[in-house]
Amino acid sequence: MRNRAGALLAVAVTGLALGATLASPADAAAPKTSPKFLSASELPPHPSSSWTAGKVTDGVPDGLLSCLQDTMPGYDSRYRAFHTDLDTGALQLTIVVGDTAKAKALATRLNKDIRTCPTRLEQADPEIEATHRNYGALPVEEGARVHGLHIEGSWGASDIHLLSVGRDGKTVTVVQWGQLGDFADAPVKAFRKTTTTAVNKLY
Repeated sequence: MRNRAGALLAVAVTGLALGATLASPADAAAPKTSPKFLSASELPPHPSSSWTAGKVTDGVPDGLLSCLQDTMPGYDSRYRAFHTDLDTGALQLTIVVGDTAKAKALATRLNKDIRTCPTRLEQADPEIEATHRNYGALPVEEGARVHGLHIEGSWGASDIHLLSVGRDGKTVTVVQWGQLGDFADAPVKAFRKTTTTAVNKLY
């Protein structure tokens, strides 16, 4: 594991708890839905290690990109985390909101937050340099968009993340993949396929 490099991830991700105080009474009383999640075999293949999938869990994952934390509403959200035996990890977060208009607005804001993430990361830590790349939209259900985010520390740490936001009706999903490296190490084509699969499986 890394030493100073761990500080980079501490800025890039955050431990989040979606408390009941965030939800309105109507949201808290809403019945839970059951969108389907990705399986380990549907993630971008790792060249030397298989993926292991965690359980589907209520709430918001600790490893979610910190730039998205202010966007997370108190709705019905669930997630699944994935890991390999090496330095690669992934997660899928699915959020069910009240109607399609709210879901569309949430997806729009999540995409914006990812695009503007480099500026906020650099403002939080002057020793970090972050770069965003837009990998375009995908024609699946109500749409999905794929992003790349490279985060580099002045002490030599370098992480590459792929993120996507997709929507089907009133359900929004975020898929996040990350490992050591830079844009050259990102499996963009395979991640686009993973994103398409994730959105198609929502219902």
